[in-house]
Amino acid sequence: MKGSATRRLIPASLILAATLVAIPLPANADPPETVGDIAYNSLPACDDFDVSVTGTGSKARVHEAVNGVAITAGRGYTLTFTNAETGEELVIQPTGSVQKVTDNGDGTFTVQATGGNVLILFPSDTGGPSTIQYVGRVVYTVDEAGVFTVESTSGTSRDLCEELA
Repeated sequence: MKGSATRRLIPASLILAATLVAIPLPANADPPETVGDIAYNSLPACDDFDVSVTGTGSKARVHEAVNGVAITAGRGYTLTFTNAETGEELVIQPTGSVQKVTDNGDGTFTVQATGGNVLILFPSDTGGPSTIQYVGRVVYTVDEAGVFTVESTSGTSRDLCEELA
């Protein structure tokens, strides 16, 4: 995966709350890479305020397969979300999750995430801004300009902006 959409997808793929899940990969896939802690300040992730996000303690691994698919699986981050205006904090502990990112070959990507995942949409994204925790399945696409669009969800969703307001 290359380009600005990839740079944005990688942090998005790391904002997971995950538990170790075994994923079969082709024999010729690259070995998995571990992920480090994350910190993002003042993201335009809610309508009325910016959000800072830190993620620590991830044991997730990113598996890059040769077929244009990247799979992130493993125990994910303990995530702390902070309302930049009020200082209100919300902590989410890791749960089971897997994320599969497919390079569609035309400059777009399709992401299928199952388990517990947090998806942050910016104002430039379809339906953004929002910060939602999904437990179940969420499928979204990323176009050539890096615009995220949620295609489908099943299970439950939790509006983190509402809780941080």
